[in-house]
Amino acid sequence: MTRSVVAEGVRSDAGEVVELVVAYAKQETLGPLKGVGRFLLFGVLGSSFLAVGLAILLLGLLRALQTETGTTFAGKLTWVPYLATGGAAAVVAALAVWRVARGPARRQGPR
Repeated sequence: MTRSVVAEGVRSDAGEVVELVVAYAKQETLGPLKGVGRFLLFGVLGSSFLAVGLAILLLGLLRALQTETGTTFAGKLTWVPYLATGGAAAVVAALAVWRVARGPARRQGPR
């Protein structure tokens, strides 16, 4: 073999190694990043929908307490529906914090 054939073979092998390293780096970085991006997207969308739904439910509770109780919360007691709604919101927030602080759920499958 001549030197040029050997040098060409080494260049070819080096090119293959570089391509292999680049492909491996893409596989190990871009794949997990896509997964993290998808996880964040669905997490943000889900929590946004949950927050809007909870706000609508709390507003509905406030309006129900103001309109459906007749004159019970009239006069000097007009603040009571706001306190009750704030209390309900605090209970929901406390439940959420408690659940998050408790950690991930354990599977309850057959043993």
